[in-house]
Amino acid sequence: MKKSYYQKAVFLGILLIVLSAYQKYTSRGKEDFSDIQFISENTVPLSEFDPNNLDVKQWQSLGFSEKQISTILNYKEIVGGKFTSKEQLKKCYAISSQKFAAIEPYLLLPENNQEIPSDHFKSFSKKPVNVLKKFNPDHLQVDGWMKMGFSDRQAKAILKYKDYLGGSFISKEKFKECFIISPENYQQLAPYLLLPEKTPQNYVSTAKSTTIPSKTQHYFDPNSLDIEGWQSLGFSYNQAKVIVNYRDRNLKGKFKSPEDIKKCFVISPDKFEELKPYIRIAPSVIEVKQERTDFSKVDLNAITFKQLLEFGLDEKSAGSLLGFRKKLGGFADKQQVLDTYNIDKELAQKLISICQLNSSQVQKYTLTDAPEEWLKNHPYFKYSADRIIFYRISNPDDKKIWKLLKVKPEYETRMKLYLK
Repeated sequence: MKKSYYQKAVFLGILLIVLSAYQKYTSRGKEDFSDIQFISENTVPLSEFDPNNLDVKQWQSLGFSEKQISTILNYKEIVGGKFTSKEQLKKCYAISSQKFAAIEPYLLLPENNQEIPSDHFKSFSKKPVNVLKKFNPDHLQVDGWMKMGFSDRQAKAILKYKDYLGGSFISKEKFKECFIISPENYQQLAPYLLLPEKTPQNYVSTAKSTTIPSKTQHYFDPNSLDIEGWQSLGFSYNQAKVIVNYRDRNLKGKFKSPEDIKKCFVISPDKFEELKPYIRIAPSVIEVKQERTDFSKVDLNAITFKQLLEFGLDEKSAGSLLGFRKKLGGFADKQQVLDTYNIDKELAQKLISICQLNSSQVQKYTLTDAPEEWLKNHPYFKYSADRIIFYRISNPDDKKIWKLLKVKPEYETRMKLYLK
């Protein structure tokens, strides 16, 4: 009897404690959460932030592309794994001056490296360099910079900076601006640099345009220039490649007027104005009328992008056809052209009715000896590749493998086009 009494007493005591705690909890005044900010998963607010703490998604939310972000993060690694000042971040060529101006007020970084402890770059910037004779830094490659004492990554960054300037350091003044070259290193290198002291007054940064060196100031026909020709006008290799592709693909091999050149996105307005006085497009009387292609003599496995455009296909269809042909390793049957994604069927039918097809160079295998990589990448085999590889281990016979695969007849017909 007493035991039951004590049990009830303990239960009531626990109940009173719980009720008391609940009342205290519910009677609390509302706390002030006004200082708490809720940040969405993919958005960086326009408030102060440390760029060293941003991940890829947060850089994207600031409006940077994947390629730009990759460059920014690589740059961060090159400068020691951490941005130390606004001045340093501004030198990253993936961040335009306009973009930097937009984010600069929110950066939690000192204005320049003078505001941080002088030993911050002890392991990075103040490493002594070895130089014994005068040299032109434009002529050095990665190994040359490494012999001087720079790391592989630093050497590559110096070359990227040179490319950014248009392929030349231009002057000691410009060389000094390279973020990899510390003031101490520059003082050691400066007496040995075979460069002008000052940047020429007519020099325009490649961030906006590329200057025509005086030796190339002569008339030129933009339709006769190859990549090296455009490089001789001061463009980088990549810029020259874009210009040539723009002319050959977008304009079908010819700039018809200076305005066509102006529309190429890698040629800035300032650069175009520099080029304009020297542009001489050959007059129409000199234009040799190209002979019309005799498509009855053209092989579908050798037909070019230009020929497809001449036949009447648009650029998207022509590119799709050539891409599909490459994945197949060549057409084995004319009807495959009709399977090209997003192609004008009527025009494609006309093409295969006129053109020839030489499939003798198309690579063919048996199911038992086909390379695994080929099976996994070929459009007709990739969905059955794993089963083929598995079955042929214990059944090295094509007939038995076909029985085990049990593919639809139409699929089997397509696959056999590429089998011996």
